[in-house]
Amino acid sequence: MPGSANINIMMKAARKAGRSLVKDFREVENLQVSMKAAGDFVSRADIRAEEILKEALLEARPHYGWLAEEGGEIAGTDPTRRWIVDPLDGTTNFLHGLPHWAISIALEHKGEIVAGVIFDAAKEEMFYAEKGEGAWLNDSNRLRVSNRNRMIESIFATGLPFGGRADLPATLKDLARLLPATAGVRRWGSAALDMAYVAAGRYEGFWERKLNPWDMAAGIIIVKEAGGFVQPLDPKGHILDDGEVICANEPIFDQFAKVIRNS
Repeated sequence: MPGSANINIMMKAARKAGRSLVKDFREVENLQVSMKAAGDFVSRADIRAEEILKEALLEARPHYGWLAEEGGEIAGTDPTRRWIVDPLDGTTNFLHGLPHWAISIALEHKGEIVAGVIFDAAKEEMFYAEKGEGAWLNDSNRLRVSNRNRMIESIFATGLPFGGRADLPATLKDLARLLPATAGVRRWGSAALDMAYVAAGRYEGFWERKLNPWDMAAGIIIVKEAGGFVQPLDPKGHILDDGEVICANEPIFDQFAKVIRNS
């Protein structure tokens, strides 16, 4: 599916950064070093990927703003548009040699995400969408959320808090309510890919707390354009500001949201 100039710029940048990360990933798989040394190596890989993305995206659109995990925020001369970028979503997977991580690039216009790319370089899967143009996988596969309408037949995804994070009690309560009513919950370690998988119909829904804007910005537009519903966990909240999101296919969304919101 031919895209706009912006989506093509985004995909080209993602592929370039993906080649760098795949090369580094092969090195990580072979590292026989301490956790600190391996962590430092991954940090360098992450920073290198962000530099590639920043150069490609800001060279193509020098007036746009920039928000990214490593490099922080840069105001653009065009205050209505900015790139929101995660050069490596799934860093812990990358560190452990698990091939489940992604590059996430979103374009925000006047506070709304209007285009997104999530590139799983290890599996060569490029998920992308633009407002009003549908969601796609690679060159020609149209993405659609699943049509399952029974919770007991549905699979959901989330992130499990680690390292003593404050949202652990809330997530455990979510799981206690949700697990008995479903076919399972998955925790694969990349919020961007979790949302892409909802768009592809591989999961029926996803929710998570304590996310950063770059973790989910591209996923928002990809799920919406695949026919899914995306909302903040707090119906009165704002997804990117609050760092909390829930998404699912249309038949499941209300049932799923009721369980997670405990309402």
